[in-house]
Amino acid sequence: MTPYARRGVHGQTVETLARRVLSGEIPEGATLDMAALQSELDVSLTALRESLKVLAAKGMVDARQKRGTFVRPRANWNLLDADVLRWQFSESNGSGADLALLRNLGEVRGIIEPAAVRLAATRRDDADLEALEAALAAMGEEGSASHAVESDLAFHRALLTATHNELLERMEMVIESGLAQRDQIVHSAPHSEDPVPSHRAVLDAVRDRDPDAAEHAMRALLDQAMRDLDKVSGPHGAERADGSAEAKDGQAK
Repeated sequence: MTPYARRGVHGQTVETLARRVLSGEIPEGATLDMAALQSELDVSLTALRESLKVLAAKGMVDARQKRGTFVRPRANWNLLDADVLRWQFSESNGSGADLALLRNLGEVRGIIEPAAVRLAATRRDDADLEALEAALAAMGEEGSASHAVESDLAFHRALLTATHNELLERMEMVIESGLAQRDQIVHSAPHSEDPVPSHRAVLDAVRDRDPDAAEHAMRALLDQAMRDLDKVSGPHGAERADGSAEAKDGQAK
C-alpha cells in the first residue's frame, strides 16, 4: 500500500493531520480550527475536508453541527487499520511506546498465525509452496535490512494466502505493519539471528500437511521473534514496553 505522503497534496495533508492527532498535538476532544489549518497547510477548504474524511473513515475524527470537526476518543479509532498502525510507529520515535505496540501486535500474531498455519498445512497447493519457497530463498540471500524485511513479509503473506480463507488473507494488513517494524529494528542490528531455520521448519510442516507440527513451528518462530526484539531493544526494553521499568530499576538498586 502506497503511504499517503506519496499521494500528492491530499496524501500529505492526511499524513500531517493524522500524525498530529496520534502524537496528541491535537488532543482527543479538540475541535479543529479549519480556517487556521487551511492557512497553515496552504490547502483549499475542499482539500482539507477531503483529507478529514479519510481520518473520519478510520474513526479518528467526526463532525457535528454547531460543534464542527473534532477528534474522537482513542477508543473509537480503528487501531488495526494499516495506515493508523504505520502512523503510530512513525510518531513513536523508537520509544517504549512502539515496543508496547509491537508486543500488542505480537500477541495478535500469536493468536492468528498458529491457527492460520494449521489451515495452510491442510489446504496449501503447489502454487502456495512455490511462493513460500521463493520467499525463503530470498530470506537466505545476502542483502540490506530492507531486503530482509521484504522477504520475511513475503513469507508470512504467502502463509496467509495458503489458508485459502479470504478474511484471513486480509489480516496481512495488520500483521505486516507490526512485522515490518519489528524486522526493521532487528535486521538493522549487527549479528541478528539467521531467520531461515525457523521459517524452514514452518514450510516443511506445511509441505508435509502436518498441522500440529506447523503450529508448533510457528509458535517457536514467534517466540524467537520476541526474544530477538528484546535482545535488540536493550536490557530494559521489555520493562519500558509494559510500563514496569521503574519497578525493575528499583529492584536492581
